[in-house]
Amino acid sequence: MRILLLGEFSNIHWTLAEGLRHLGHEVCVVSNGNGWKNYPRDIDLSRASDGKWDGVKYIARLLKILPQLKGYDVVQFVNPCFLHLRPEKSIYVYRYLSRHNGKIFLGAFGTDHYYVKACIDREVYKYSDFKTGDELRLTPENRAIIKENLFGGTARANKEMAYGSRGVIACLWEYYVAYKEDFPYHTTFIPLPINWEGIESRVREVPDRINYFIGIQSQRHHIKGTDIMLPILERVAREYPNDCYITKAVDVPFIEYERMMSTADVQLDQLYAYTPSMNSLLAMAKGVIVCGGGEPENYEILGEKELRPIINITPDPNQLYQQLVDLTQHKERIPELSRQSIEYVRRHHDYIRVAQMYLDAWK
Repeated sequence: MRILLLGEFSNIHWTLAEGLRHLGHEVCVVSNGNGWKNYPRDIDLSRASDGKWDGVKYIARLLKILPQLKGYDVVQFVNPCFLHLRPEKSIYVYRYLSRHNGKIFLGAFGTDHYYVKACIDREVYKYSDFKTGDELRLTPENRAIIKENLFGGTARANKEMAYGSRGVIACLWEYYVAYKEDFPYHTTFIPLPINWEGIESRVREVPDRINYFIGIQSQRHHIKGTDIMLPILERVAREYPNDCYITKAVDVPFIEYERMMSTADVQLDQLYAYTPSMNSLLAMAKGVIVCGGGEPENYEILGEKELRPIINITPDPNQLYQQLVDLTQHKERIPELSRQSIEYVRRHHDYIRVAQMYLDAWK
């Protein structure tokens, strides 16, 4: 098949493309590399700035590229925000590609209308990016995201794309349940793909001092929960200076992020998640232990009954602190958690196996 993957979040489309190519298919990934993370792509659609003149140049380049993006058997969009344009403009590109290609699929790979609606209006999650219990998290960033995704151009584009596609493919339990109510026969869960073959996997030994790694995106500090995780991690490091230390990666390109993470024993990631992200899974494939999304729902949707490699953390500061203290005081747990982490990724997230699941879903 000829397959076109539009947009990029956390290297998911490029990794999926690697698996599809291994299975003999022709794949083209078009993206901006997810901004400063600079993930690989076949056709670069990056934009220099949000300025008007750079916007004109971006649209001109887009119009030049569009004729090349015709005649594909399958087109998958990463999200309603698959271009560096407002969704009310991107929707015209979606319509063009729908007319000139075969089957159209929408990825539920990130924050969008249906996920925000589930967070705000439905009792689906115990906690989420936007609400914990009955309390909304109305930071200035969250207010803007909620308004845009519930009532703005993103909401309108998302609805059109969801109803107009042949299917919605969700990569996490959180996104799957967000879509399942509105599209019960239209939504498929497929795990995230990880190309572990070129990764150096190493079961961690009991360290003298635990190297805790945390990646910080300045513009998403509150959304990812690092504004809560970092102070608590720093408190643990102060209280146990002989047992642990912190490595911070602040707004670094993906290649540098991966290099720093590879030296860690433990990674902190995604405070509000129920399931591990691409970055978490990459860390686990290396043998790094993840403190992040490891709720029972994560293991249930995968059918995993044995492995429990993830140290589950929640937005409760006391719970987070206790989990970190417990691991710091019981470093002997690290080798077994590290071994299980590697096994977990190979069992559930092998990129070739996941690519075949996509092919089956598209067919």
